[in-house]
Amino acid sequence: MRLFALMLHMGLFGSLFGCSKGNGDAPQRYVSDPAFRENLAKQAAMSPQTMAQLRKHGVTDEVNLKLEFFFYTDGDAKAQALAKVLKGFEYKVECGPAAEDSRLFLVTGWTTPIKMSDSAVVAWTEKMCRQGYEHDCEFDGWGTNPRQ
Repeated sequence: MRLFALMLHMGLFGSLFGCSKGNGDAPQRYVSDPAFRENLAKQAAMSPQTMAQLRKHGVTDEVNLKLEFFFYTDGDAKAQALAKVLKGFEYKVECGPAAEDSRLFLVTGWTTPIKMSDSAVVAWTEKMCRQGYEHDCEFDGWGTNPRQ
C-alpha cells in the first residue's frame, strides 16, 4: 500500500459541495471565504487525529516524512499558478484534470521531508490551506507512508 491508510482530507465531494461560486457582481471564485475558513478549521482539527494514528505506527516527533497533498479547483490557470508556487517550495507537483470530475483540476504531489511533530504538521496544513485559498484552490488534505 503506497499511502498510509488514514489519509487526511475532506474528499472530492467536500470540494464539490463545500465551495461557493461567488456572489453578485464579485468575480466568480471556486473557494468562498466561508468555505475556506470552514476547511481551514477542519483540516487543522484533523491533522492531530491523523498524527495520533501515525504514532501507533512508530512515527515520532523526530521522524521526517514526505507528505502527499491534494488540491482541487475549477480552472487550469488557477491550478498551474498554485503548482508553480508549490514547485518553488521544492515539492514534486503534478497538475491536470481531475479523474473524478472533468470540470475540476487536481494539483497533487509530494513535499520535501517534514518533521512529524504535531505543531509542524498543523502549521504546514494551515499554510497549505492558505496557499490554496490565495490561488482559489481548495486544500483537500494529505497522506503519507510511515515506511519511507
